[in-house]
Amino acid sequence: MFTGIVEEIGRMKRVSRQGEAMVLTIEAEKVLEDIRIGDSIAINGVCLTVVEFDRKSFSADVMPETFRKTNLGQLNVGSAVNLERAMPANGRFGGHIVQGHVDTTGTIVDRKAEQNAVVFRIEPEDRSVHKYIVRRGSIAVDGISLTVVQAEETSFSVSIIPHTLSQTVLRGKQIGDTVNIECDLLGKYIEHLLRFRTGGAGDGESAAGRITERFLAEHGFL
Repeated sequence: MFTGIVEEIGRMKRVSRQGEAMVLTIEAEKVLEDIRIGDSIAINGVCLTVVEFDRKSFSADVMPETFRKTNLGQLNVGSAVNLERAMPANGRFGGHIVQGHVDTTGTIVDRKAEQNAVVFRIEPEDRSVHKYIVRRGSIAVDGISLTVVQAEETSFSVSIIPHTLSQTVLRGKQIGDTVNIECDLLGKYIEHLLRFRTGGAGDGESAAGRITERFLAEHGFL
């Protein structure tokens, strides 16, 4: 699990491709401090496993499913990436729950300055994720924990403060660039629970064998 608080920007040292399979080697500093084989590190918001490391870099495998669902396939030698180690049990929870499981990619369709902030408007490739994107809700963009400031029919907007812009890859992102999107986990579980059926009542469900909005309200959840 991650928090969406980027620890540092890494640089691609080597990209090895074989079809849709990849091995990424990334130059870094901070995330190497206590690194071990098998550790999870979020790369642009994608949870990957450390398979090799030295004093200046680490390597991780990218399987075809991840290649197809994220922007990692667009990386080249020299590309900048956001890096975050898995959250320690005794660490501060500064962002929100981020799994590192990208839902879809999105395209930046607008970038504009607004006094001390920069507002990005993003169109998700998979339109079905819009049901999870809520105004003032949390969302991870390239692994960065952000707040949705506007949720429209085909896009959403996030406002970036100067510190976040300077410490993440968003500083170099322009209109037309692709980002990874992970929606808030809470909405996905609520949707699943509302749809879950076992075919019988008396086990914590409604008489129809499913959890409904009325059932939740009657039991104090709404």
